[in-house]
Amino acid sequence: MDYRVPELGEGVYEAEFVEWLVCVGQQVEHGQSLAEVMTDKATVELPSPFTGTIDQVAVQPGQTVEVGQVILRYTPVAGAADALAPSSPVAVVSKRAAATSLTQPVAARARRQPLHTVGRAPDEPARRAVQASPAVRSLARAIGVELRDVPASGPDGRVLIQDLGQYVRAWKDRMPRGKSGRGNTLELGTAGERIKLQGVRRLIAEHMVLAKKTIPHYSYIDECDVSAMVALRNELKRDYYAQGITLTSLPFYVKAAVAALRHVPLVNASLDEQAGEIVLHDAYHIGIATATAKGLVVPVIRDANRFDLAGLARECERLIRAAQAGTLSRDELRGSTFTVSSVGNIGGLVSTPIIHHPEVGIVAIGKVFTRPSYNDAGDIVPTRIVYLSFSFDHRVVDGGVGAIFGNTMIEQLKKPHALLDG
Repeated sequence: MDYRVPELGEGVYEAEFVEWLVCVGQQVEHGQSLAEVMTDKATVELPSPFTGTIDQVAVQPGQTVEVGQVILRYTPVAGAADALAPSSPVAVVSKRAAATSLTQPVAARARRQPLHTVGRAPDEPARRAVQASPAVRSLARAIGVELRDVPASGPDGRVLIQDLGQYVRAWKDRMPRGKSGRGNTLELGTAGERIKLQGVRRLIAEHMVLAKKTIPHYSYIDECDVSAMVALRNELKRDYYAQGITLTSLPFYVKAAVAALRHVPLVNASLDEQAGEIVLHDAYHIGIATATAKGLVVPVIRDANRFDLAGLARECERLIRAAQAGTLSRDELRGSTFTVSSVGNIGGLVSTPIIHHPEVGIVAIGKVFTRPSYNDAGDIVPTRIVYLSFSFDHRVVDGGVGAIFGNTMIEQLKKPHALLDG
């Protein structure tokens, strides 16, 4: 019997195939995840509508699949409740007939080396069925762990989140001192390899090309004294931690950006080229550019103006964790009106960020550093400085308007106590 790609969402007719979660010859249960596909930057698991054995597969990672397309063939288990109910025709029919052959074997996937492979018997099958939740699978991919290598403690050999944590901690303990870096899980590449441009990386590439081809960028860079902000964060972070909140600098920057957008509505806008209109938004949906193991994603803090600092810190942490685990929904990845990109935790003073189309502005935050400066009394004092790098769409935001926006954001950061309220 054939399994077809089910309906993936309103108006979604195709997706990029990410990976198989089963293999030929494996018996699967009703509801078990068969594969992952990616639509609009969101990765979706396809559940099995049958109990049976996988006979053949028709697609491989990186291929585009359409709703209604046959991607595998299976033999149902005799007597199973769903044996006579194979994958039903989907409501949304493919725009083109599926023509993929079902005679191809499962191709060996070129995967990066897992964290640890010691202890696997030479004659162990290349892949075993691994039971795990979608969140555990996503986190394992993000940190480069093969789930089949992780000792499972859950029912029926299910890998739990704590199993993954124990495995990673044990791996770090075995790693030679000085080799683990700074906890960086970003993919840095391997010399001599060729990496297929697919998945999130392909979408990033397409989006960046669109932004640079369409939007005439100009940059505006200024420095900001954040000594008061750093002191306030240090004062608050212990109390916030007691409430289960990790207070970083990012919520301060987002709050300051919202205040500046309120003062300069022209930056909280998009350009409707077809209508020839500048659309000034009355909502403040702030994208926070987040580096993940799969590439850059921009989760969106919706109605950021409604949060106080503590609430904003919670929301930032929630979205960043979801981005790194690959569990963001499509709604959490679209609709932003302005973007904040903070790379200071990695390093670098100044950057020239690319505008997140169709927005008209973005700010990149550099690292905070200490510099001697003169106070009002003429004394030399240590000052905490950060550079703010703005990019604006010159079709909408002229230089003077961009400077006013930047100055407003800087003034807000110099007086951080005003940012505590909603």
